[in-house]
Amino acid sequence: MASADPERRDEVEAGEVAGGEEEDTGAQIAPIIRLEEVAVTTGEEEEDVLLDLKAKLYRFDKEGKQWKERGTGNVKLLKHKESGKVRLVMRQAKTLKICANHLVLPSIKMQEHVGNDKSCVWHAVDFSEGELKEEMFCIRLGSVENCKKFKEKVEGVAESLGKNEERESKDVSATAGLVEKLSVGESTSEVTNSASAPAETAEPASTADVKKDETEA
Repeated sequence: MASADPERRDEVEAGEVAGGEEEDTGAQIAPIIRLEEVAVTTGEEEEDVLLDLKAKLYRFDKEGKQWKERGTGNVKLLKHKESGKVRLVMRQAKTLKICANHLVLPSIKMQEHVGNDKSCVWHAVDFSEGELKEEMFCIRLGSVENCKKFKEKVEGVAESLGKNEERESKDVSATAGLVEKLSVGESTSEVTNSASAPAETAEPASTADVKKDETEA
C-alpha cells in the first residue's frame, strides 16, 4: 500500500538510495601475484638496420606449384656490427613469427614479378623454420617506389659483398705469392752457399813424420 504522505515517501526513497551505495573505505588491495618485467631479446640487438619496409611475403610451393602467403609485416635488412654480414629478416606483424631469415649473398638476384611492378622475386637458402632450405620468395611492397628501393638496396649490398670477397681473394693470392718468392729465394741462397764452399783437402804431413820415413829408408 502506497504511503499518502509525500515527505514520508521521500524519506523512504532516500534511505533506499543511500543503502544501495557502496561505502568507500579508502583501503588498497595489493595484487596476489606480482609480475616482474622480463627483457625480450629478438637476436637483432647486435645488428644495424639498413632497410625497414612494410610488405607481404609469399613462398612458392613446388609440390602444389603455386604461391602461398607467408605473412604480412616488416621486411628488414640487418648488418652485423662485428662480422659485417647482412641478412634479410621478416616477421609477421601480429605474432612476430619469422617468415624469412637468410643471408644476402653476392650471388642473390632480384627480379621484378611479371605483371606486378610492386613485387620482386628471388631465390635464397632460408633458415626461418630452423633448418636450411632453398626457397623462392615473392615480396609485394606498398608502392612502386618502395619496391624499387628494396630491390636496389638488396642488389647494392650483394654487389658490395662481392667486391669485398674479390678484394680479400686478391690479398690472399698476393700473400701466397710473396711467401712463395721468399721460399724460392731462401732455397737459391742455400744452393749458392753450398756451391761456393771450398773442397776439403788432406792435411800436410808433419816434419817429424817425413824425418821418420827417411830414417826407416
